[in-house]
Amino acid sequence: MQNIEQLNSKHGMTTSSRFKKFFTAIIIVILIICATPNLYPNKNLIQVQASANNVLVVSVPELKNNLENEGFKVKKVISHQGGYLVELENRALTAEARAHIAALHNELNVKVISASTMPLWLEYTGLKPIKLGLDLDGGVLFVLKVDVEQAMLSQLQSVADEANSIRINNRYRHLSSPQVVNAQEVEIVATVQGKTELQALSTTLRDRYPHLSSNRKAHGSLTTLTLSFPEAKKIELHKQLMTQALSTLRSRIEELGITEAVTQRQGDNYIRIELPGVQDPDQAKRIIGATAKLSFHALQTAGGQRIKDKLGNVINIDPTAIFGGDEIESATAGRDEYGKPLVELFLSSSGGKKINHFSRQNVGKPMATVFAQYYVSTSGETKKHTEVISVATIQQVLNTRFSITNMQSMERAQELALLLRAGSLDAPITIVKEQTIGPSLGEKNIESGFKALALGLSITLLFMALWYRKLGVIAIISLLVNLVCLIGLMSLLPGVVLTLPGIAGLVLTIGMAVDTNVIIFERVRELRSKGATMVIALKQGYQQAMSSIVDANLTTMITALILLGIGYGPVKGFAITLALGIVTSIFAGVIVSGLLSESLYSQQRQGGK
Repeated sequence: MQNIEQLNSKHGMTTSSRFKKFFTAIIIVILIICATPNLYPNKNLIQVQASANNVLVVSVPELKNNLENEGFKVKKVISHQGGYLVELENRALTAEARAHIAALHNELNVKVISASTMPLWLEYTGLKPIKLGLDLDGGVLFVLKVDVEQAMLSQLQSVADEANSIRINNRYRHLSSPQVVNAQEVEIVATVQGKTELQALSTTLRDRYPHLSSNRKAHGSLTTLTLSFPEAKKIELHKQLMTQALSTLRSRIEELGITEAVTQRQGDNYIRIELPGVQDPDQAKRIIGATAKLSFHALQTAGGQRIKDKLGNVINIDPTAIFGGDEIESATAGRDEYGKPLVELFLSSSGGKKINHFSRQNVGKPMATVFAQYYVSTSGETKKHTEVISVATIQQVLNTRFSITNMQSMERAQELALLLRAGSLDAPITIVKEQTIGPSLGEKNIESGFKALALGLSITLLFMALWYRKLGVIAIISLLVNLVCLIGLMSLLPGVVLTLPGIAGLVLTIGMAVDTNVIIFERVRELRSKGATMVIALKQGYQQAMSSIVDANLTTMITALILLGIGYGPVKGFAITLALGIVTSIFAGVIVSGLLSESLYSQQRQGGK
């Protein structure tokens, strides 16, 4: 009976061990496949295409000769989607070559794109190489300041403009013109005869702006009404403006076709944008830094907001917009039947209802398109420039699709369409830091970083092999498994970016993984010196070492998570690599190493040494 129980126990242990080996092998195979795309890094190509409604006039030999005459060695030129893709021998010169082609042929659309070099079977898996940070792939770094105070001031000015429009339209003769004072509140003064008018205006404004707080004070024969944002509303607006700025900037970067960008909040009012692989920062800077906002307004014969058009004519518009840029779902640049550039708009259902209701009641009347953007003056002060870019007569009832005509140029129409697709910014942003890193420097960083990794790995493997002999071979295999699993995990998880400090994290991970094996193997040595068999020593060694391993890795994981939460850029890249490395170190150093040890010494299970 006892023998049967022992056989059942051994059979259960064998089944459990086989399942554990099978599950571990599946994980390793999956992570190896995920790591495979890193053998095929992306390459930079110059895409040459004709602009809208134009024909591609340059030929392949002409394009190649133009580049090689300027010292750019062309590797190959292939046809692609009605244009060409140009690959240079020296990747670091791609941006300069793009600028040269664009200068020679200003009628062409020329840009740098990143292309995959993976075989088709690997492409079908949807897997990609690890995203590289600025210090490894080159690119551009922007730090933007979001001027929340200016946005709140702009909202207060809108309240003041609307209050003034209501005052004029209702002929409130005993109220002063509403003014923004101290950049914090709107002030309206009423005489003795204007108390009823002030009450009516206050009620209308409270209905339209329920979030504003109001306060009334009497000064002799005058009564002053002040409107302002309460403190809780300011905090809420600050949060909304930062969230909206982050979302809009990410949309703009996607519209530019940059898929590896890192956009994150830095401090209270700053946003950090990393654009790895971007070698032409001018377009990115022009689009990312733009604060354009579009709105559509009815015209007023008296009162309202006075805005100049591009010719300097003053136009009175209703300060309350019919609809704004947030109602625009999509926008495309094109040309009308006379060849003039235009922007075609596609509105949301709510925007379509607004313009439909307005145009139905105002057929034959004009409607103004207002373009507003912030800029930094020579004195460093943020100012707002507002311009009427179009005044068109409504010829028919409009719906969710209509066009803005008479654009200045096709380039202006394309940029406006891009900004409208990505969304407008309610708060002005200023680029406070810009740094460009060339791809050649990134390649040197990769070479230096991986030389350090290879050197550290080689010395570590040699030490383990000489010091622990057969157990050292197990440690070497688990170290290599750890490294491959870490690379596979970094490739698999979205948002993980490898930076130069991240390579330092890889080197540190090797040291931590070795530390795990050293703790276990030293326990095994102690037990062997006391006369235990290798099988028993291994079993007890792994069990006794677990508490020390968990404590050491847990404290390091806490540090990594703190760095991950508060760090930016390279610091965050190091923290991500370190945190993932802890996970793979425990997996490889304990589970993989334990299974290898069990398999290697399985013949001693009967009690032999």
